[in-house]
Amino acid sequence: MVYLILVLLALWLFLAILGLLVKGLFWLTVIAALLFVATAVWSGLRSRSRM
Repeated sequence: MVYLILVLLALWLFLAILGLLVKGLFWLTVIAALLFVATAVWSGLRSRSRM
């Protein structure tokens, strides 16, 4: 499960950087940043509930 979360975080980070580099894909940066934060929060909440 941790591996899946790390892969998702890496994917969102890659898409955010790609959105910044390619002109006209700013919307990709915004969506990727939101998904990155949502994944990080979700994984944090799941790890707290297991304690």
